[in-house]
Amino acid sequence: MKYLRAFCAPLAIAVAAVPSTVLAEAPPLSAYGELPQFQTAALSPSGKRHAMIAERDGVPMLYLVEGKRALSMLPVKDIKVRGLRWLNEDTVELYTSNSDTLSNKFTTAKTEFFSAHLVSADPKVATRQVFDKQKGIFNAIFDTYGVRTVDGRTYAYYSAFELKPIKVNSHMREWAFDHSRPALFAVDVETLDAKRIAVAASEGEARDWLVDANGEVAATWRIDGQGKWDIRNAAGLIIAEGMNPLGQTSLSALGPQGRTVLYWAEDAAHQETVLWHVPLDGSGPASRFEPESDIVSIYTDPATGHYSGHRTASGKRVMLNEAIGQRIANVHGAFPNLNSTVEDVSGDYATYLVRTDGNKDSGTWYKVDLRAGAADAIGYERLPIKPADVGPISTFEYKASDGLDLDGVLTLPPGVEAKNLPVVMLPHGGPHSRDVEGFDWWAQAFASRGYAVFQPNFRGSTNRDEAFKRAGYGQWGRKMQTDVSDGLAALAKAGIVDPDRACIVGASYGGYAALAGVTIEQGKYRCAVAVAPVTDLKLLRRLDIGAADQTSDGMMGRRLEMTLGPRSELDAVSPLRLASRADAPIMLIHGRDDVVVEYLHSQKMADALKDANKPFEFVELSEEDHWLSKGPTRLQMLTNAVGFVQKYNPAN
Repeated sequence: MKYLRAFCAPLAIAVAAVPSTVLAEAPPLSAYGELPQFQTAALSPSGKRHAMIAERDGVPMLYLVEGKRALSMLPVKDIKVRGLRWLNEDTVELYTSNSDTLSNKFTTAKTEFFSAHLVSADPKVATRQVFDKQKGIFNAIFDTYGVRTVDGRTYAYYSAFELKPIKVNSHMREWAFDHSRPALFAVDVETLDAKRIAVAASEGEARDWLVDANGEVAATWRIDGQGKWDIRNAAGLIIAEGMNPLGQTSLSALGPQGRTVLYWAEDAAHQETVLWHVPLDGSGPASRFEPESDIVSIYTDPATGHYSGHRTASGKRVMLNEAIGQRIANVHGAFPNLNSTVEDVSGDYATYLVRTDGNKDSGTWYKVDLRAGAADAIGYERLPIKPADVGPISTFEYKASDGLDLDGVLTLPPGVEAKNLPVVMLPHGGPHSRDVEGFDWWAQAFASRGYAVFQPNFRGSTNRDEAFKRAGYGQWGRKMQTDVSDGLAALAKAGIVDPDRACIVGASYGGYAALAGVTIEQGKYRCAVAVAPVTDLKLLRRLDIGAADQTSDGMMGRRLEMTLGPRSELDAVSPLRLASRADAPIMLIHGRDDVVVEYLHSQKMADALKDANKPFEFVELSEEDHWLSKGPTRLQMLTNAVGFVQKYNPAN
């Protein structure tokens, strides 16, 4: 029995649990590498209904549920699901994406197109795609801008590309792609009629918008290629402006009562990007929003778009309504010693969807009803992995060689003493990301095979304040890299791992770090596995700038200069240029449909290793993207990665 305090009154909440059967052998790799049996869920505005994607007889299905009864269901096999949300009490948006090849009119060869599909709780109503049959609008979503109820009707707001008409003859015309600057549309959820409410940016600039509680554009943000930006209200009055050559400014939300605009911009005096607010009517200057708080993200009311709270760099949650803040704290308190996330909440903050994972929990979803005082488990992500199969997870603190305080997530093999273990160093991607104490399917797969796994939050990670994040600028292959190997040394000094039995594995930036660990650094690892890795920083720079539009290509170059370092110094920290220095076997794994780090990176690295006569293997993931979105190819990646580590660094 777990307890939760809500509405200032203690309520006993019965939490369902998975039977804790201890298995004699580790689960198969498919238990870790396949997509979760329960992928995601969303809550209706009233909290009475929820949508979820869960397997039925091995087939992923979208269920719309009320109580214990399924209102409708839809197969979603082979669909890359990116999100679920209820637009109103009767309609769910299924957000998906698809990799597609582009014509030579575009600056990049492939991209990921996103689509919104509206699914009704009434199974008699067919599923519909936003913009699918709308003349003059490309049938893909660029971004989403909330949901509003206006005069009793539900409208969803999306940005999308307008098409230009081409006259075929006097009776007929066709539509053709014009440019990649989106306009903003209000879409009637019932009819799917789309009305443009804001025009696309002019050539050479970009725009973004905030939609108010009445479904009108309240504020427009604009920026040009030099970094000159401004924010204008509905009357066209400039209420804030500035200059940032790196483009580090953006809209955030409307203020608590909808009378101010919150936005992110540089505080030059403190050299950090912070949250500002300015009166929407232009009656006063901009100032820092809660200057004493190191705010990293904010929460908004989904019905109005107004600010409702924020989170600080230390993880503290501050809600505008203290009673609601206490309810949310109590919900988290019902799951002590677990990594818990509120994934969705009803409009009255009485019903919650909570996801948990961590020690003895491979991923569980709960529907928490404060009024009933109950937390019902509605789905388990990885049923074949029992509580006893989950390797112990903890935070390990250490110091970098230059004295900087660091930490990382340590996952140990279940039932094995933490002493002189073989180790897999698993740096995260990003690099501006972080690892937390939770169930990581990749780390747990290695732990199940007898390895300690360490996921270091090196400088540049987002687990601390912005100064820590900025400490990673210009440190690819340098201090960001030695932060990883310093973690290995600290674990060895503590007697937890054997430093002579270490491999380094990672994806994206983590893949770069894996390659750097055996080229820039030497003598530390028995092998390296690099998934979708950046291999050449000049190539990354060229491809990223080439894929940017004319508005942002200059800013992209300046940002890359800041984060990667001067162009003249990039060869010295590019594994592709140092392939002849590789001192351990390398496995390269890359998806053909990767639009974030192009497949070309691994192709070139494989050629360089071959020319240098270095041992390597190259695994192609057919029709797979950067995020390993498909179960079969994700499992293919994991099987190859684990097998490679076992070959060159056996656990026994």
